[in-house]
Amino acid sequence: MAAHPLQALQDQITLCRQCPRLVAYREQVGIVKRRSYETWDYWSRPVPSFGDTNAKVLAIGLAPASHGGNRTGRIFTGDASARFLMQGLHQVGLSSQPTSEHRNDGLKLQGLYLTAALRCAPPADKPTREELANCAPYMAQELALLQSVRVVLALGRTAFESYLRLVSQQVEKPVRLAFHHGARYEMPAGPPVLFASYHPSPRNHNTGRLTEASFVAVLRQVKHDAGLE
Repeated sequence: MAAHPLQALQDQITLCRQCPRLVAYREQVGIVKRRSYETWDYWSRPVPSFGDTNAKVLAIGLAPASHGGNRTGRIFTGDASARFLMQGLHQVGLSSQPTSEHRNDGLKLQGLYLTAALRCAPPADKPTREELANCAPYMAQELALLQSVRVVLALGRTAFESYLRLVSQQVEKPVRLAFHHGARYEMPAGPPVLFASYHPSPRNHNTGRLTEASFVAVLRQVKHDAGLE
């Protein structure tokens, strides 16, 4: 049986070597491992998206974490950002469980597809504009295949701006919107609606910039607009 088009695309993504800096970094991280993960066989490749192929919500993160997704092979898995995100998604019924620790842990996303602006872990979590541009066509292809999506949720400013660049290409003119937590925008090309949230990273939730309550409030709005209630 032929693979679902989304799965075929993810298989293609895992073979990507367009960005020499990212290739070198992701592979080096898998060699010079953290002591706590020294027994792991690191993924050290581009990390595929995953979720419900009939999703009404597309959530966009920044990139795999060096010792999270780059280690496990699944985006938002095995790190503090993943724990915060999945607890919120589970609370509103968008994930089957509140944890995301490894690829075979049984996690299922419900009505949600999870992707990222960049598929490889970048040094210091800072991709270059060229690297983001190289990855952008993958997200465009995902959106074309996810025909039921009614809401896009950008997790962080980089994801927000990456999606705006994609929309700008669609409408053939610059689309500039202000990023702030809880923002909701109708897009010039029509659906899907765009929501913004602070990224669920430790630097945001450990400082109180992003609280569980404020994050769940955005997720509930997203779920309502997507017609998932």
